[in-house]
Amino acid sequence: MSETIKIKGGNILRGEVDISSSKNAAVAILPSVVLASEIVKLYDVPNIKDIQVLIKLLGLLHIKVQVDGDALTIDPTNIEEVVLDDPDVNKLRASYYFMGAMLGRFKHVKMLYPGGCNLGPRPIDLHLKGFESLGATVRQEEGLIEISAEKLIGDDIYLDIASVGATINIMLAAVFAEGRTTIKNAAKEPEIIDLSSMLNKMGAVIRGAGTSEITIDGVKRLKGCIHDIIPDRIEAGTYIIMAAAVGDHMRVNNVIPQHLGSLLAKLEEMGVKMDVGIDYVTVLDSSHMKSVDIETLPFPGFATDLQQPLTALLCKAEGDSKVTETIYEERFKHCYELNKMGADIEVETGRSLIHGGKSLHGASVRATDLRCGAALIIAGLMAEGETEIFDAYHIYRGYDSVIEKLRKLGAEVE
Repeated sequence: MSETIKIKGGNILRGEVDISSSKNAAVAILPSVVLASEIVKLYDVPNIKDIQVLIKLLGLLHIKVQVDGDALTIDPTNIEEVVLDDPDVNKLRASYYFMGAMLGRFKHVKMLYPGGCNLGPRPIDLHLKGFESLGATVRQEEGLIEISAEKLIGDDIYLDIASVGATINIMLAAVFAEGRTTIKNAAKEPEIIDLSSMLNKMGAVIRGAGTSEITIDGVKRLKGCIHDIIPDRIEAGTYIIMAAAVGDHMRVNNVIPQHLGSLLAKLEEMGVKMDVGIDYVTVLDSSHMKSVDIETLPFPGFATDLQQPLTALLCKAEGDSKVTETIYEERFKHCYELNKMGADIEVETGRSLIHGGKSLHGASVRATDLRCGAALIIAGLMAEGETEIFDAYHIYRGYDSVIEKLRKLGAEVE
């Protein structure tokens, strides 16, 4: 795929767009197949870079993956434990889910540190503390991390922060632990519920996913299953914001509105008129938008992954808006790129102040991370003239068929 996306702004987007399945669910579900002893079939798997990398990493473990459109047939019956020191481990954050899955399956894992977008400090200390609570020992050396245990024993684990990654990783490790594991102050994101649902189909005993306390009763083995991945709430939110920016009665399909409550409430506060159905959102009118303040919080609060796309829209809203980032305090690189396009945004530690009501113009900008890229696409559609987005590979990591979807809506993009 091209490293550069060019957008000619000013076109009104019309019609419908179908949202793909959840990136954040899929990147946890694929590593979890390490725990299975039989074939697993996954449907509605998004065709994105992160999934392609995970399929390669599964192959290194001698797990066969057959791709048929958006369906994957994954056969782990010939799995072998290997050191995951392939450079691709550094390409995505979600590679760390192999820690929990392989520790659960083999009681041992050795791998490179995970990679992903540069959003400031993103330590994995909560994951490691969770593994240690289950009886594992952690060693770190020259970019590699090794976790091992003679056996895993269930324990009560309190998370200082309601971390999605730590919650999932501890769940994966605890599935085969002896006795009961309880995760307190667990993250509540829908992707955790989806993973729990799949593991329970395979024979795990997990209760409380979606609440702040999850219990896992250890079992001896997991069988195969068939599983459909939930829709991507971040992709859905991105297109809904896009519709508010440049759409005319644009409809976003395959949506679970309950997963987007905080975003829809903020758009309503801005003055965006919407028709919200059981599985769709149609943006009806956004001709008069006013400023709002947002603060990112763990689910069901405002998603950190949507503050960057929304910032592009806030450039258009009348008045001053403030964005406070409590998850990744350095997640403001998009602001400097938006300023190149005529935005007026001040950035301080952990927050930004957007002086709205500004007209944007095309410019050469850089997608510094995945959601920055989404913000720049929205800004490019709003802007007068041509916008050139460099390092677009970040966008392909999380948005399935983005060029095709934009063109179908009437955007001029290449």
